[in-house]
Amino acid sequence: MFDAIGWDDIKNFETMAQPIIAKIEHAHASHEIPLHTHPKGQLILALHGYVTCEVSAKMWMVPTHSAIWIPAQKVHSNRASDNAQLCHLFIDSSKNGMPLNTCTLAITPLVKELMCELAGHNQHYTLNSKTARLAQVLFDQLIEMPVQPLDFVLSKNEVIQTMSDQLINMPNNRKTLPQWAKQFALTERTLARLIKKETGMTFGKWRTQLHIITALKALSDKQSVQQVSELLGYESVSAFITMFKKVMKKSPMKYMSDLNQLSP
Repeated sequence: MFDAIGWDDIKNFETMAQPIIAKIEHAHASHEIPLHTHPKGQLILALHGYVTCEVSAKMWMVPTHSAIWIPAQKVHSNRASDNAQLCHLFIDSSKNGMPLNTCTLAITPLVKELMCELAGHNQHYTLNSKTARLAQVLFDQLIEMPVQPLDFVLSKNEVIQTMSDQLINMPNNRKTLPQWAKQFALTERTLARLIKKETGMTFGKWRTQLHIITALKALSDKQSVQQVSELLGYESVSAFITMFKKVMKKSPMKYMSDLNQLSP
């Protein structure tokens, strides 16, 4: 069985000689570690709850069963949700094949199980040991994982932060841009320009990014397409499917089916 760790323990593992290190963290309360770097690349898989990461002045929100990849020496900060359970994977830069830039990866059930299995082993393993072979099998699978568009921008601007908090807490919030503008005593044009400045997206695209993240989390938790559609406040299942296909290029069921089939 794996040993749970805290944020303060991570630095003890990231400098180890082994090329791949895996550890599980239990976040009993929402917390954040400040800007820092790692000598190894870091993969953070959300087993339960979610984690947000700030990398290069951009916020990434990673739901359950997805992971964020942060290359070595990238300055970043992390915040875990209440009672989140995270699996940290530290990968030496000598291991070629991982993305060169920060991104989120879809994680298959097989890769998740391999990560958790590796986390349960003694991390001081030798080069030709059973654990080393397990780590290599995990890495071979990991480099095949598809990138997901889960970079939901969580600006530090007070207005945008209020909007994102409300949208995250109430994903079925269908408030229009004029309604948001009225809430903040702004003109619609002013708010639209502020959102574009802070997120790099239009309001519609920005909210859609959150809907995709929320949908993938719910689908991974075995909720039906209809349940997810209702969760997000869509008037019909077909409207939700249309939105999902526009972003992910596949229907929700096809996307999840293809993801599961990546596991041999």
